[in-house]
Amino acid sequence: MRRRRSLLSTALVTVVVAAMAIPASAAAPLAGCSGTNDGDVTIGDNTTVESPLTISDCPSVPSATSTVPVKIVHTYVGDLQVSLIAPDGSAYVLHNRSGGSADNIDQTYTVDLSGETSNGTWKLRVNDNAANDTGRIDSWSLNLGGSTPANDFSVAVSPASGSVAAGASASATVQTQTTAGQAQTVQLTATGLPSGATASFSPASVTTGSSSTLTVSTTASISSGTYPITVRAAGTTTKTATYTLTVTGGTGPQIPDIDIAAVKAHLAQFGTIASQNGGNRRSTTAGYRASVAYVKDKLTAAGFTVTEQPCTSGCTSGAGPNVIAEWPGGNANNVYMFGAHLDGVSAGPGINDNGSGSAALLETALVLSRTNPSMLNKVRFGWWTDEEQGLNGSRFYVSQLPSTERTKIKTYHNFDMIGSVNGGYFINNITSAQSVHMKAYWDSLGLQPEENTEGRNRSDDASFTNAGIPASGYAMGASARKTAAQATKWGGTSGGAFDPCYHSSCDTTANISDTHLNRAVDGIAYTLWKSAVSSGTPGADFSVSVSPASGSVAAGSSVTASVSTRTVSGDAQTVQLSASGLPSGATASFSPDSVTTGSGSTLTISTTASVAAGTYPVAITAAGSSARTATYSLTVAGGGGGSCSGTNPNDVAIPDAGAAVDSDVVISGCSATPSAAAVVTVRIVHPYIGDLTVSLIAPDGSAYTLHNRSGGSADNIDRTYTADVSSEIANGTWKLRVRDLAASDAGTIDTWGVNLTP
Repeated sequence: MRRRRSLLSTALVTVVVAAMAIPASAAAPLAGCSGTNDGDVTIGDNTTVESPLTISDCPSVPSATSTVPVKIVHTYVGDLQVSLIAPDGSAYVLHNRSGGSADNIDQTYTVDLSGETSNGTWKLRVNDNAANDTGRIDSWSLNLGGSTPANDFSVAVSPASGSVAAGASASATVQTQTTAGQAQTVQLTATGLPSGATASFSPASVTTGSSSTLTVSTTASISSGTYPITVRAAGTTTKTATYTLTVTGGTGPQIPDIDIAAVKAHLAQFGTIASQNGGNRRSTTAGYRASVAYVKDKLTAAGFTVTEQPCTSGCTSGAGPNVIAEWPGGNANNVYMFGAHLDGVSAGPGINDNGSGSAALLETALVLSRTNPSMLNKVRFGWWTDEEQGLNGSRFYVSQLPSTERTKIKTYHNFDMIGSVNGGYFINNITSAQSVHMKAYWDSLGLQPEENTEGRNRSDDASFTNAGIPASGYAMGASARKTAAQATKWGGTSGGAFDPCYHSSCDTTANISDTHLNRAVDGIAYTLWKSAVSSGTPGADFSVSVSPASGSVAAGSSVTASVSTRTVSGDAQTVQLSASGLPSGATASFSPDSVTTGSGSTLTISTTASVAAGTYPVAITAAGSSARTATYSLTVAGGGGGSCSGTNPNDVAIPDAGAAVDSDVVISGCSATPSAAAVVTVRIVHPYIGDLTVSLIAPDGSAYTLHNRSGGSADNIDRTYTADVSSEIANGTWKLRVRDLAASDAGTIDTWGVNLTP
């Protein structure tokens, strides 16, 4: 999520947090409502560590004045953030970098844990956020206090599961039991019902010790599947039991349950990408570009039509592209779009903000591919660049849409920070028509979501709303603080930030609530299937591939490859083959030019002597009930045209002590191998060139250092360099990358050029 403008002047402190260290085994479960872990845990510089403590057989709810005695040996307690982590992942901050250079923490904290469940594994989490001082967790204790309610009860459902054919009903017995004090009257309700199902109780209220009959009725249009239904009994307290309902024979769309482990695997990959690329995934960095490659590769392999959209205006200089992916099928005049920003801030890896939304969308898209339902409407996904710098990527995307295309987008759904550890449940424009499915899913879980007031106009949905496109979305909250009423409703820490690591180095994979993330991604899937998936059975589908995937040809000659098709679902079908992206002077033919899926064809590309030398991505399209494409990379040698040199005369501002900036030169039609003494001419205006690093970046991302902070206080760079690029491919986008690494001076890339074959 983008920071509010009024906060941009706040000084940012950059720290590095290493991978979380967790002891190999937790302390043994402790009967009762208190316990101690006196096992030492080392706290290294710039690390996050945890010490676990498991509570079992505690009969009471935690107290509003639970106590946490903590002993930490450390030489500079101002480096430390100390939090108590509840079994559900909620974080309660005990100590937040106060105390300056004082030694050690030996203090008992009081925490309101009345919204939590007592039994489970609690953790003391310690973040060391600065260098030069280490320490250890010496011991800590937890006393949940509380007392057994004077009147208490339990609820159970028998049988605990049942199956029903769509259009029929299933029943079960709800049994209540007085467990303490006097019997009481409890009201029975049910949540988690799928669309097309209703629940009734006979009677609807009982005295504890008595039972009621639950009846779940379904319509024929319900979606087949398995649904966990929560039965609630509300008296002096609320107790729940789960009834698992399996529906068969329904005609509604089959809505999948998204695997949270798969979403977290994507988050882990984003964390690895950040750690390998300077610790962040800011839009202008290699970390962002690697994130783009990861998302694009997954989607392409799954059969999506994927486009990298460079942001050519309005974005930060050097920002990477948007990623747009479209699933085939469905009414192209009714587009439902799902988006999340892929970039993060420079302070950290950006896992909750916004790896969470990006990973949830990616896994939902992959599940859509694997299940391959029949589509009613068109589904499009977007991963946005440069959101943190002002919603720039999504704004650029919308600005490039013709008015006719804007009207085709019926709703844009945005997902920004959906795993906050102290999160709430927020929906953008919650009362609008475009939010109906999103709210319905969270209502089915009894979550009582609220309007996302904190995030209004601060994320990419604003780009669509401002262009007249209806928008909605999920969020779990950023730096705003949870109210007492919200803590009572949702659990977590009253007065604590929804995300205590917002825009900080500790926004790592440890900064994610699995519960919140899981409820969000399942709501995304529910919304997508309800908006765009047909109630019919999966349609016939197929795939296409080319082998080999690339080939070379001398101008005036021909080259061949095999095109294979495969039936993915449904019946085999006849598809028509065609090619696009051929250079002038080249033609393609197929033998045969139409095949039944499961069969193959021979592709022949013929060239004339006048075709321009170069490498060309040729799209091979197979068109049947839908269209599928594969790419064949054609390299032409010896032809006329093309050039092995180029110049970029456009000025590019070099920010003071800022991110690296790039200036591009595109080489095409170069038939020669790059030289071991390629020439790079550089003209940079800057008053202190000792601040600068200057590199030539090849099309494959390889970097060749030209200037590395030499020259001291001299003005300007006006020089010709040589570089051995003989191992590179000539054709593609070459970049001059410049970074200013010290304060007080700014400058400009004035002009530069490259000659690969001097």
